[in-house]
Amino acid sequence: MHAPTAGTDALPRADRHDVASRLAVFDTLKAVASQLIVLHHLVAYGPLAEAFRSRVPALSDWLYYDGRLAVQVFFVIGGFLAARALAPALQPRPLSLPAVLWKRYRRLALPCLTAVLVSIASAAIARALTDDPSLPGTPSIGQLLAHALLLQDIVGVEALSAGVWYVAIDFQLYAMAALLVWLASHTGPTRHAVVLAAITAGVAAASLFVINRDTGWDVAGPYYFGVYALGAAVCWLSRPGRSLLWGAAVGAAVLLALTLEHRERVAFAGCVALLLWGGLRSRLLTKWPDLPALAFLGRISFSVFLIHYPVAMLVNAFVTRLWGATPDTAPPALAFAWAASVAAGALFHRQVERRCAG
Repeated sequence: MHAPTAGTDALPRADRHDVASRLAVFDTLKAVASQLIVLHHLVAYGPLAEAFRSRVPALSDWLYYDGRLAVQVFFVIGGFLAARALAPALQPRPLSLPAVLWKRYRRLALPCLTAVLVSIASAAIARALTDDPSLPGTPSIGQLLAHALLLQDIVGVEALSAGVWYVAIDFQLYAMAALLVWLASHTGPTRHAVVLAAITAGVAAASLFVINRDTGWDVAGPYYFGVYALGAAVCWLSRPGRSLLWGAAVGAAVLLALTLEHRERVAFAGCVALLLWGGLRSRLLTKWPDLPALAFLGRISFSVFLIHYPVAMLVNAFVTRLWGATPDTAPPALAFAWAASVAAGALFHRQVERRCAG
C-alpha cells in the first residue's frame, strides 16, 4: 500500500537520521491506519458484523463510517514516498518508464493476485458452510483477467476481495506520478524542478477542483491524485530552505477546494498532510520513537490489508455454522478474526510480499 522507499546509503550523512525518523512516523501511521481498515471491514461484511452492530451499535457505526477515512493516510504517505523515490528535492531521477511501472506492478499486483486466489478458495469454503449473500461468487475467466490487469472496477466486474480496489488505485497513482516525472525530465535541465512542480500542481488542482467532485470517477486514479499530491508536496516542501509561503499556498488551495464542495476524506487527508509538513519542518518528528511493535505492524500493513478479508470470511462462516451469529458470539469471534488477520498478514508478508518485492 505504499510506494517503494529509496535507500538511505546515497543520502548525505546529516539526512540519514531524519529519514529514519520519518519512516518511524510512517510505520506508526500505517500501523494504526491498517488496523482501522481491518476493523472497518470486520464490521461491514458478514453475519457477525450484523450481530456485532446489534450489541455495540455506536462502536460499529464509528468503525464503519469513520474507520474508512484511514485509507487517506496511505494516499498521503504513498505520495510522499513516491516523490522521494522518483524526484527527491523536486529533481527528477532518470528513469525508464516501462521498467518503473513493471517494478511497481510486481510489488503490488503479484501479492494482490496471490491474496485474490486465497480469497477465492476461502469464499468457496464459506459458501459451502453458509448462505451469506455478501460472499463473492465463483469467478469467471474475464473477472480473473480484470483483476490481473487491476481493471476490475473500471470495467465494472465484482471485486473478489475487499482490498483490490486500493491496489489498482495505488498503481494508477504511482504510474501518474512516474509519468509526470518522466515528462519533466525531458525538458531543459534548468527547468526540471519548475516543470515538475507546475504539472503536478496542475493535475492535482484538476483532481481536487473537478474530478474528485464527480463520484463517477472514484474507480480511477485521477479522482484521488489531489490527495496523493499532498503527500508529494509534504516531501518537497518540508526540506530545509523551502519557503513557508509554498506550504501556505498548498493549504489555501485545499481550503478553496473544500469551500467549493466539502469532502470529509479530502479534509482529513489535508489535516494529515499538514501535521506531517509541520512536524518535518520543525524537526519534531526526528524525536518520534521507533517502537518495535508499531514498526512491525507498519511493515506488514500491506499484507494485513490484502489477507484480512479471506480470514474474515472463514471466521464468519465457521462461527455462524457452529455457534450462530449472535450478539454474544460476535464480539469474541471478531476479536479472533482481528488477531488472526494480523497473524496471517505477518505470514503473508514473509512468504509472499517480500519475495515479490525482491
